[in-house]
Amino acid sequence: MSMGHCPEQRPGFEVTKDWNGADQVAIRSPRGASVRVSLQGGQVVSWRNDRGEELLFTSSKAIFKPLKAVRGGIPVCFPQFGNCGTLEQHGFARNKTWIVDDEAPPLSNGDNNNKASVDLLLKPSDDDLKCWPHCFELRLRVSLSMDGDLSLISRVRNVNGKPFSFSFAYHTYLSVSDISEVRIEGLETLDYLDNLSQRERFTEQGDAITFESEVDRVYVGSPGVIAVLDHEKKRTFIIRKEGLPDIVVWNPWEKKSKTMSDFGDDEYKQMLCVNAAAVERAITLKPGEEWTGKLELSAVPSTNCSDHLDHPGRL
Repeated sequence: MSMGHCPEQRPGFEVTKDWNGADQVAIRSPRGASVRVSLQGGQVVSWRNDRGEELLFTSSKAIFKPLKAVRGGIPVCFPQFGNCGTLEQHGFARNKTWIVDDEAPPLSNGDNNNKASVDLLLKPSDDDLKCWPHCFELRLRVSLSMDGDLSLISRVRNVNGKPFSFSFAYHTYLSVSDISEVRIEGLETLDYLDNLSQRERFTEQGDAITFESEVDRVYVGSPGVIAVLDHEKKRTFIIRKEGLPDIVVWNPWEKKSKTMSDFGDDEYKQMLCVNAAAVERAITLKPGEEWTGKLELSAVPSTNCSDHLDHPGRL
């Protein structure tokens, strides 16, 4: 798909136009990995490794319309996840136009080391304030490390005169070879809320999570590191997170796929959503307070994956 003409070079990234004429930012690492993020929704729409392989899923039937989140990549869900509230599905942030933030306040723990990054900013419009009457600043830093690891750091600041509460999720569509050959490790023995059973609470019984039917669960109090193993590709996604206590696992399977106009009937086989989130308990910010949520994604050969789980390190 053509990315438009005359890319605008900025330090560490370039800005081009996407299919709707919206700005899209491309970041590349020296070794060839890349990430693209659209200012429409602040949505990461592509993450490729240094061999050029796409690591995120986007539906072949995705609808590319102005101010509509694309089915795939990593939509930002704020200030609501799902339909558990009065706002549109997954909140409004993913359907709004963000701006590049050239004056983003620095992060406290030196997250800039050896990373190419871009800072985005969303502030509420008058229309947003009508449906959700809270003044906020939502910042998103998208970074790519020398090794091609993708990190997203979100900061929500209350610039309101009164407290407000919100939910948040990185709705991450991972690309997999065959869902029946995929398993998730790191969520064993956890409680989860099953969205297919009116959010009834269950305890995970399996040694690992595997897939043979529709899954829509919120794993609560999850660890800071989990792994998604793709046997056929011999690739493992390592997911590290901070400030996001929940993991939402979703695959629509066959029947649900047929009901979604922007999703191919068989595409459930090639994708899995594993979303770092704060949804079971809302986050409340007093005036002037700021919340930070971090996600780091790595894609490594499966032979190396146990080292990552044993030694999670830090973001």
